[in-house]
Amino acid sequence: MRRLLEMVAADAPAEDFGAVAAQARINGAGASDLSELEQATGIALRVRRVLRQHRRRETELAALFDTASDLAALRDLDAVLQSIVRRARMLLGTDTAYLTLRDEEAGDTYMRVTDGSVSPLFQNLRLSYGDGLGGLVALTARPYATPDYRTDERFRHTGSIDEGVLDEGLVGILGVPLLLGSRGAGAHAGGAVGSDVIGVLFAADRTPRPFSPDEVALLCSLAAHAAIAIDTAKAITDLAEAGAVIREHAAAMQRAEEAHDRLTDLVLRGGDLSEVAAAVAGLLDGALTIHDPEGRRLAAVGRGGGDFDGLSPQPTALVRHAADSHAAARAVFRDGRWTCAVLAGQELLGSLVLYGRERLDDSDRRLFERAGVVTALLLLLSRSVAETENRVRGELITDLLTAAGRDPAGLVVRGRRLGVDLDRPCLLLVAETVTACHDRLPGAAVQYLFGGDGISAEQSGTVVLLLPYDGAPPGEAARAAVAQLGHLVGGPVTVAAGGPAAGPRALADAHAEALRCLRALQSLGRVGDGASADELGFLGVLLGNERDVDSFVTATLGPLLDYDARRGTELVRTLGAYFACGGTLTRTKDELHLHVNTVVQRLDRVQALLGPDWNAPDRALELQLALRLNLLSTPPG
Repeated sequence: MRRLLEMVAADAPAEDFGAVAAQARINGAGASDLSELEQATGIALRVRRVLRQHRRRETELAALFDTASDLAALRDLDAVLQSIVRRARMLLGTDTAYLTLRDEEAGDTYMRVTDGSVSPLFQNLRLSYGDGLGGLVALTARPYATPDYRTDERFRHTGSIDEGVLDEGLVGILGVPLLLGSRGAGAHAGGAVGSDVIGVLFAADRTPRPFSPDEVALLCSLAAHAAIAIDTAKAITDLAEAGAVIREHAAAMQRAEEAHDRLTDLVLRGGDLSEVAAAVAGLLDGALTIHDPEGRRLAAVGRGGGDFDGLSPQPTALVRHAADSHAAARAVFRDGRWTCAVLAGQELLGSLVLYGRERLDDSDRRLFERAGVVTALLLLLSRSVAETENRVRGELITDLLTAAGRDPAGLVVRGRRLGVDLDRPCLLLVAETVTACHDRLPGAAVQYLFGGDGISAEQSGTVVLLLPYDGAPPGEAARAAVAQLGHLVGGPVTVAAGGPAAGPRALADAHAEALRCLRALQSLGRVGDGASADELGFLGVLLGNERDVDSFVTATLGPLLDYDARRGTELVRTLGAYFACGGTLTRTKDELHLHVNTVVQRLDRVQALLGPDWNAPDRALELQLALRLNLLSTPPG
């Protein structure tokens, strides 16, 4: 065990961990010792993987923070751009990275900075809009990636570009746009490009390589910083043109730098969204709210740093305004409020909404938009931490459901360390979706639980959610999860609830109960619905092993169902009321609000269709069960 810990601390190669158990086997260790050692080896490998992920994320965030610090002390644009390109190459682990900028006079783009390039021909390339991968990025203002540029037909290949790429030996290429707030009309059908795309940042390998969404988002963040550096440098150049303009812009620039330093300091010392909202509201002399992609409020600050006392718009309006800002690539003024989309690449993470300012000059507008970049960094960091915590909590759920009796006290202690009290009443939800949406369900569960105290994990093809019990009926919790998870995965999700229960063993039993309920819902044809075991009663136990419900109902009630369907009668309803009233005609006619002769006539018809033994004890039990199943097969409402 000590050797495993030393290997974790030294970040030894993964294959070395297996050697520990092998050596123990050679030394004659017993079967129980070997089993425990193999389990410890698996845990050590998981810890090593989590630590590596943490180190990678820390390296990425440190590079982004260093870039932000460089911008705060901007003196040499070339040095800052070279630093960004170098960091892009380092973080993505590519052979080379480079940056192109727009040439207003020539109407094309040119190579501005390279790192890792060896070809003079490549270093002097010029790309027209729409030509090659870089020209397509500049034209569309969207990231593009290709695992093999030379064979990719999505791009318009030209002789000069292909020759330069071949001379450099590049194969896999990722390009993202350098975006500023649009001041022009944008691209039009003739191919002219708007003033919001000022260049392209690239990372490239000399071998085939796919680029992950995380790598695209990271390069987009670096490109945002590069765009800020270029924009800031342009502002500094403009200040030198006239004395009056210099004084005015110098004051604005100083304020912007101070604001940027303040926001950067918030990020570096781990500030939260409320602190960002307070800082921006104070700098812009207004009230400010921060929202998630669905329009839910994450933070709010009123004038002077007090509580926000205004009325927020409806979430649908917030989502619409954020989409407008996203499309315009800058803050927009809608319904008396300024809205800035919070983006990581092309992913919408939320929005900033500023109240009380009908007009923002260029410096205040840039400050507001830069606050969106800082907010994006905080949200990405928060999401990364939440995903890591959820993986660790997911391991707790797996152990809880597969080995609850092995060490109940230890499970409770582990839960408390993770902020989950297993000794308090909890609900167990088991969710399952169609095959096409299966891979999206675990992530949807994490997103559904984000910001709450619940945790989730995959278990035997389903996703298990552990929620604190709030007193609401378990079936309602299941149906609420159906609505949200179905929206997130884009397909039907079936959810069953078990519990409430407290303690590891009881929670494991609640999971078994919920799993039986899930199978019963599927047997009843209620895919895409939610229910609790209590709502299904004894039928949940009876149907928990995927019985053929439809065949049983058809075989038992088929003649009555067909007769009702053809003639518009209510024989099935009458038979159900007769059994529910204990076989008493007078109670049945009162229940149905009919004359007793009508009830007798209907029951005679039932006998003619089902046979004279329909009311015998054994046959009556089958009929009552079939009637109940037929009723449950139709979802409530």
